[in-house]
Amino acid sequence: MCSEHHHCKSCEAGAEHHHEHSHEHHHEEEEMSTKQRLVLILLAAVLLAVAVWVEHRFELETWQLLLVYLVPYLVVGWGTVKEAIEGLLEGEALNEEFLMTIATLGALSIGFLPGAESQFPEAVFVMLFFQVGELFEGYAEGESRKSISHLMDIRPDYAHVEREGVVTTVSPDEVQIGEVIVIKPGEKVPLDGEVVEGTSALNTMALTGESVPREVSIGEEVMSGCVNQTGVLRVRTTRIFGESTVSKIIDLIEHAGESKSKSESFITKFARIYTPIVVGVALVLALVAPAFTESYTANFATWLYRALVFLVVSCPCALVISVPLSFFGGIGGASRRGILVKGANYLDTLAKVRTVVFDKTGTLTHGVFAVDVVHPNIPSPLNEHPIDAHELLHLAAHVEHYSTHPIAQALRDAYPEEEHDGCVITNVEEVAGEGIRAMVNGREVCVGNRKMMRRLMSEEEVRCECCAHAVGTLVHVAVEGRYAGHIAISDQVKTDSQTAVQELKKLGVEQTVMLTGDRREVGEHVARELGIDTCYAELLPTDKVAHVEQLLQSGSPLAFVGDGINDAPVLKRADVGIAMGGLGSDAAIEAADVVLMDDEPSKIALAIRIARRTIGIARQNIWFAIGVKVLVLLLATLGFANMWMAVFADVGVTVIAVLNAMRALRTR
Repeated sequence: MCSEHHHCKSCEAGAEHHHEHSHEHHHEEEEMSTKQRLVLILLAAVLLAVAVWVEHRFELETWQLLLVYLVPYLVVGWGTVKEAIEGLLEGEALNEEFLMTIATLGALSIGFLPGAESQFPEAVFVMLFFQVGELFEGYAEGESRKSISHLMDIRPDYAHVEREGVVTTVSPDEVQIGEVIVIKPGEKVPLDGEVVEGTSALNTMALTGESVPREVSIGEEVMSGCVNQTGVLRVRTTRIFGESTVSKIIDLIEHAGESKSKSESFITKFARIYTPIVVGVALVLALVAPAFTESYTANFATWLYRALVFLVVSCPCALVISVPLSFFGGIGGASRRGILVKGANYLDTLAKVRTVVFDKTGTLTHGVFAVDVVHPNIPSPLNEHPIDAHELLHLAAHVEHYSTHPIAQALRDAYPEEEHDGCVITNVEEVAGEGIRAMVNGREVCVGNRKMMRRLMSEEEVRCECCAHAVGTLVHVAVEGRYAGHIAISDQVKTDSQTAVQELKKLGVEQTVMLTGDRREVGEHVARELGIDTCYAELLPTDKVAHVEQLLQSGSPLAFVGDGINDAPVLKRADVGIAMGGLGSDAAIEAADVVLMDDEPSKIALAIRIARRTIGIARQNIWFAIGVKVLVLLLATLGFANMWMAVFADVGVTVIAVLNAMRALRTR
């Protein structure tokens, strides 16, 4: 019940869920195994009750009683005895099956020694409860596996691809980049791509944990793994299946259980050393201790019984099962909330984080520019015919019509009617490092930075009182060589960024830092707005690494949160890298240790809470199991513990620890 292979099977099981058929087959096998075990336990319990009745009803010889009790023993324990023999033949004798087999066979045999009482009911009861423990363990492992493998359900089974006007259903692996696929309502999106026809709502819950559907239309990207809910979509693929979002996430989840936490590594090493020691102590109790009594023969049975109790108690099932199960449950619980943790070791680090460093753009902000305010120039001796805010935005949007720059997109978004107002734009010319010049309805309009304005006119003409107080990027506009005003454009702060910082401080995070390549005024404004302690602005990617290196020197665990595209070096360097997944950004999944699939900064605090709770549950199990076992081992050595206490110290503690570990699956 407690060997490492159980946990490994849990992790490996994820790989078996690649296809629906194999998933169902595996599930049926698991259900059958649980049902069979339950039937055997109930049957053995009934047979044990019958055997006890027979013992008290009839006067039978010891060997006859042995035959009676062997029936329930073999019904419930044959599988354990078989595994013990196989382990012995394979050179892995010191496992829990071997310990239980030796202890129970010893209990069955002790009644044949001179002056010893038979322990037949106890022997069967130990094996019976060992199987009850296995039943609980199997159930808990199944729940943990489901909590992670629910993400395996995002794997598509087929794709409808259009080829020469005919729609054919094929495996997603057979679809090439640039082919058009048809996705009907209720079907999974099989590959990443761009919508070329149709509108619909996509259910992203399997990826993000969020229940609100995402609306998509022509020109927008769709990610594999989502479920199409309403309309029929025609999508041009942008990645082959092996490089798609769903494929990368499945790969991540399959390997999530491979990286052991420090607690798990300790327990594994502990069990390897601990088990041989207790077996040795049991042998000393059985064979050596009677030599120090008045009569070796007379006291051998007493000390053998103590040794058998010692063996039952010593089995480290509770530790070796419940601790990995706690971490596995923690990873599963986090995944249900759209937080993908790449391994148990990162839960360890997350729980200890005291410094959180944020990138700004795409992390605390949306990374999408929008017009904040439009400031037309006021009347002055130098500009007697000013234009209003609407006209200023109208001219700027037209000049930037053909630009692909995010600022140009923000101007066009702010003035959507620019496509249909009948204006004529000619002589568009981009001035490197300054802006764009064009003729709009016969008037020369220049849209750009202060450098462009200074070249066109005097510093006095460009001066504007509101410029000094504007936050964000300023786009200046000149018409026919005269200053017309400016438009302030800024990146929009995410609605939950402030909550994220507040929640982190409530959790005891001592320092919050923001690193940004943006202008100092912009960075400091965002930091003040969100309550971030320190801000470093105007940084290159290498500068960010240098600042993180400096912060790491304090010795406290550090988490870096970035969008996973420009921040890969820093994500790798931090103790734990947390990336905004953006429904599965490639760079995020590859570079980070933790991926927030829905881009919400507030999930950082949730991830830390889940990690701390998981570590807490694992520690509770460690101290509880060791405490009870040490106490009963001492009592067994001194002769104050019987086989019933041994059963509780082993199976009872294991069941309690497993049930406690299952709490890690639940996230509030």
